[in-house]
Amino acid sequence: MPLYILLSSLTDEGRKTVKSKPERIKEVNKEIEGMGAKVLGQYAVLGPHDFINIVEAPSNETMVKISVALGSRGTIQIMTLPAMTIDQFIKTLK
Repeated sequence: MPLYILLSSLTDEGRKTVKSKPERIKEVNKEIEGMGAKVLGQYAVLGPHDFINIVEAPSNETMVKISVALGSRGTIQIMTLPAMTIDQFIKTLK
């Protein structure tokens, strides 16, 4: 299944939510899985983004649905990047 990297930045409202209810982060992962994708890894990071998620999904259409659903809440801004393993990359170049 295709891989995607989600670079997420919390809005002011999102920071309030995470501060008052940090476990909400894992609830969102369950929602993502309910929309047809699987969270393979999730990391909190410092810098211009707050989280990096590695997600497996069947299609770009699934990721559009997820990105719009999460982004429409006003608590997070997401940049979604399609990704491939290095082995897939090398195979593509051959």
